[in-house]
Amino acid sequence: MSQSLGTALTRPSGLAIDRPRALARRFGNAAGSRAYDLFVPSGYAGTPLPLVVMLHGCSQTSRDFAIGTGMNALAEAQGFLVAYPDQPRSANFAKSWNWFRDEDQRRGRGEPSIIAGLTYAIMAEFSVDPSRVYVAGLSSGGAAAAVMAMMYPDLYAAVGIHSGLACGSAGSMSAAIATMRRGALLRPVQAAHPVPTIVFHGDRDTTVSPVNGDQALAQAQPEGRLTVTTVAGRSKGGMAYTRRVLTEPDSQWSSEHWVLHGAGHAWAGGHPAGSHTDPTGPDASGEMLRFFLSHAKNRRAHRH
Repeated sequence: MSQSLGTALTRPSGLAIDRPRALARRFGNAAGSRAYDLFVPSGYAGTPLPLVVMLHGCSQTSRDFAIGTGMNALAEAQGFLVAYPDQPRSANFAKSWNWFRDEDQRRGRGEPSIIAGLTYAIMAEFSVDPSRVYVAGLSSGGAAAAVMAMMYPDLYAAVGIHSGLACGSAGSMSAAIATMRRGALLRPVQAAHPVPTIVFHGDRDTTVSPVNGDQALAQAQPEGRLTVTTVAGRSKGGMAYTRRVLTEPDSQWSSEHWVLHGAGHAWAGGHPAGSHTDPTGPDASGEMLRFFLSHAKNRRAHRH
């Protein structure tokens, strides 16, 4: 997202990479329809597998996002399905998910109903472990992932928010631009049913202020005492980062906040053939997957 909710700061370098093989699907309901690509690992044989729903950022496409994040290679190696919904220009001129519109921040309405609907459609068509369904996104996709975690805590076992914003941070496009610059003026509503959340955000992000990452993590925290562990590190590409791990005593809930020092508005550790990536950063895709697979949904969880 830029100030116009459009392009981000980096561009693909033109390096060649094999186009990921994926099934082309479309889901529609009363709110509209979206095409999506679905990667199924070659080892799929009917055994229930995890599912990760990946929401691209502004100006990106589902295939571009798949290349940049490298999530399909992880899916092939570790055995899970990945879905990439595609936001068309007919829905938003910048191909941004409409995370800032009131009707697109509600369960059973707008884009959340479409994303949840295609998630359920995949679960009906393929053998998916219903306790291991996850959602992640970059920029506007990260903000949309936060919405999905708030509206469908019964569906998604964990969420990944890269350079995104908390659910309810804005209610209009003008408010969204201001929120991207400085964060939400009012603290976003606390999640009634907190979903384990992993947040990545560059501390030099001038497109979506890092305070939005703080707010997204705060929104997902349960009330009560938390244990916090902080670790400083450096990626293989040389980027320094601070990783903060929050856990709730006697609970399966945990969250992580990765502050990427010197990083802008781009997917950390991504492939340079995809847009809006920073290959020098820590491997956000691998770390998200590690975090996701450490959380399984309790199927007796309260329906929101």
